[in-house]
Amino acid sequence: MTPKTLYTVVVADDEDELREAVCTMIPWQDYGFCLVGSASNGLDALQMVEKYEPDLLLTDIRMPFISGIELARQVREVRPATNIAFLSGYDDFKYAKQAIQYNIISYMLKPLTLEGLGAELRTIRQKIDAQFAMFRQTVPGPDRQDLRAAMLMPLVLDDYAEPEGEAQAEEYARQCGLLRDRDDRPCYTVMVSTLLGEDGTNETAPSFAASVDRLALKYLRAVSFFASGKVISVLLGNPSDFDEYLHILTDEIPQMALRVLGKRCRIGVSRMAQSLTALHDAYREAMEALRQGDKNEGGAQFISDLAPAVKGGSLLCKRALDTLDQYYMDASLSLVSLSGMLDVSPNHLSACIKKYAGETFINILIRKRMEAAREMVCHSNLRVQEISQRCGYTDQHYFSYCFKKYCGESPNAMRRRVGTEKAGEGV
Repeated sequence: MTPKTLYTVVVADDEDELREAVCTMIPWQDYGFCLVGSASNGLDALQMVEKYEPDLLLTDIRMPFISGIELARQVREVRPATNIAFLSGYDDFKYAKQAIQYNIISYMLKPLTLEGLGAELRTIRQKIDAQFAMFRQTVPGPDRQDLRAAMLMPLVLDDYAEPEGEAQAEEYARQCGLLRDRDDRPCYTVMVSTLLGEDGTNETAPSFAASVDRLALKYLRAVSFFASGKVISVLLGNPSDFDEYLHILTDEIPQMALRVLGKRCRIGVSRMAQSLTALHDAYREAMEALRQGDKNEGGAQFISDLAPAVKGGSLLCKRALDTLDQYYMDASLSLVSLSGMLDVSPNHLSACIKKYAGETFINILIRKRMEAAREMVCHSNLRVQEISQRCGYTDQHYFSYCFKKYCGESPNAMRRRVGTEKAGEGV
């Protein structure tokens, strides 16, 4: 990275004076950052992360509506390439440990002087520099996973493995350290990644295998190798591992490739395979997914999203919006749970909604809930707390904040105004 390039940052803290001081008194550019936004609660912070795609989110760990821990989890769902630094007055390491898996790059305790925060920003800058340098390295790491890659390459690329050879394949896998012991029986998924230049030509370098591998190993067991202009990754885990982490990994790789390398990354992903001898079929699925995806856009394409026709295009978007209309009152509704109802990957559903509805899932869900809430506020005698619950909010204060932000006035103020207008009309 050239010294002139600045990392973007969003600041989130519910203490107005502290947030204002951090935003205005820190010489951000001197530390290598550019402040792009600030938020007083987790909801606004999450929307800013979606909008600005910052390199760093500096957030209090305890805030109204969405805690720092929950904010970190949700940020990882939509922008796993964003690093998160916690600023907290609670010296509770066990609490902070809950979020270690969510790209936490720093944990700072209040009270913190501006000089102390500046020193920590220098350290964070160095850590992000190292992340970016590692991702863009031009020389592959020394003999990294060579034995495991050599063992897997023929199983992935050659169409000769027979089911009866599974025992021998597993023995080789244990010898080279791919499998831990005889009780280690993971599922496998094959992922194929390519980098594209501005004109769409393949610009995948052998060193990209190490970059993909490092990101993959944050979430799953993985071995990646370069072959014929593409990086092939064999991912190992149980079904719950893949359900939780695969869509995040296949978001983070293209995000990092675009941010660090300035290149689009396209990824094809197979279904889960139950055995080593099924890896070639999984590789063919990943390649088919890669071929079928939109060649002009980066991102991941899962083979399971390609058929039937209802899993793609404007029809899928309509199904998603119809399903959202049915379940918006469910407080646990999320992009991941909605994609599970529709039997598609979260990546595919998110891209489809953005393309055909022109908005993110979060904004559409909030709008649906607020429109339903406004109807109940104006045309029912339900208490605000009950309206809140019927619209998917367990916290009435959170609901009232969202309502005022969306409608321009609080629920009670709107109800009084509408009542006065009706009385004036003789209704």
